[in-house]
Amino acid sequence: MIHRVYALLRDQRGMSLAEILVASVVIAIGLVGLLSAVPLASYGIQEGRNLSTATFLANQRLEEVRNAAWTQNPVADNLGISASATAAPVAAGVGVTFPDETPMAAPYAGYTRTVRVVDCGVAPGCNAIVNAGMRQVIIQVSYTPITGAGQAAAGTTKAATVSMIIAQR
Repeated sequence: MIHRVYALLRDQRGMSLAEILVASVVIAIGLVGLLSAVPLASYGIQEGRNLSTATFLANQRLEEVRNAAWTQNPVADNLGISASATAAPVAAGVGVTFPDETPMAAPYAGYTRTVRVVDCGVAPGCNAIVNAGMRQVIIQVSYTPITGAGQAAAGTTKAATVSMIIAQR
């Protein structure tokens, strides 16, 4: 009897139709689950791209602001000071130093960029630093995010913000 069972186990020549059907169902369930995750993965990739681009654009403008002349001797102020945290910076007699870009030029038409310069010499200062020889530059790049279901509602924005305190040279 044992010999006969052993012979039957060794004499398997292939898979039965029932085994193939069960394997097909298991594979199909796995593929359906994988396909439902694809939109969510593409959302993450797109959102990462948008945030990386916004950060790049903010850092790019920060480099331009860092290179603006703000010196005591000779007197030069190409940095300007914003009238408020929401008003664009203005240099004395020059006009808007770093105008708002809403929207930005192609290929970044989906982004807006603002620069604000806060005088650290006026209370409450900049992050508790009160010094007339310093200014805080705040650059914000905004964009309309996407959601897992598509574009976000109108008026919804996300932003990348960079900030730096600059000393007068």
